[in-house]
Amino acid sequence: MHGRDPDILLDRTGRGDERAFELLYDAAAAPVHGLVRRVVRDPAIAEEVTQEVMLDVWRSAARYDPARGGAMAWIMTIAHRRAVDRVRREQSAGEREARATPRDTTAHDPVGERVEARLEYERVRRCLRTLTRLQRETVTLAYYGGHTYREVAEMVGAPPNTVRTRMRDGLIRLRDCLGVVR
Repeated sequence: MHGRDPDILLDRTGRGDERAFELLYDAAAAPVHGLVRRVVRDPAIAEEVTQEVMLDVWRSAARYDPARGGAMAWIMTIAHRRAVDRVRREQSAGEREARATPRDTTAHDPVGERVEARLEYERVRRCLRTLTRLQRETVTLAYYGGHTYREVAEMVGAPPNTVRTRMRDGLIRLRDCLGVVR
């Protein structure tokens, strides 16, 4: 159909014909997206780039020169350039981030880590023994048992506010015992 010829539609789009652009969009968006998707790979980014390309086509349609090639070739060239630019930009950002992120150069010492974890565990156990029985019970149920204030309150048969107070006081004592700096 003559009215859907991309060359004619692009020419009319260049003169500000919105309906021509709608028809051109319908004809070109899927092939543009297919090309962009093959270059970019990430579906969400491919969608963004496709929209950028079609916006570019709308803005620069007046610069299209039919003597240099067909409308679809012109549009696909814009799409390819945009997709490649996006891939380069993403790679460059990743490289900058990798350079900015400090690398851990310390040697992995599993025996040392286990000894350190064991010492920390013993330190916490020793400090837990400094709490009252009720504080220890609520802190243990909440932090090691993974229970909420309400659940702990039901388990120990105390009101939630009482449990909160016991836990707050117990955590303050633990902090002081462990020498945690605030």
